[in-house]
Amino acid sequence: MSARTLSCRELIEFLADYLDAALPPAQQAAFEAHLALCPDCVDYLASYRETIRLGKLAFSAASELPEDVPAELIDAILAARKRR
Repeated sequence: MSARTLSCRELIEFLADYLDAALPPAQQAAFEAHLALCPDCVDYLASYRETIRLGKLAFSAASELPEDVPAELIDAILAARKRR
C-alpha cells in the first residue's frame, strides 16, 4: 500500500489486523491518520470492539444459563448449532 490516505472502505478491511497489532508501520500510520479525520470510522471501530467484547462474553457465559430457560429453547439452539 502506498502512503496515500485510506478510504473508509479500506479502513474497514484492515480492522482485524489493526486490533491484532498486525499492520505494518506504514499501514498503521495511514489507519490512524484516517481515524484522526473521520469520526464515523472512530464510531465504527468502537462498535466493532464492543461487538468482539460481547461475543467473547457470550461464549464465556454459555454454560451459565438462567434456571427459567425452557428446555425446548435450549434443545432448539443446540440442534441449530449442530446443523452448522
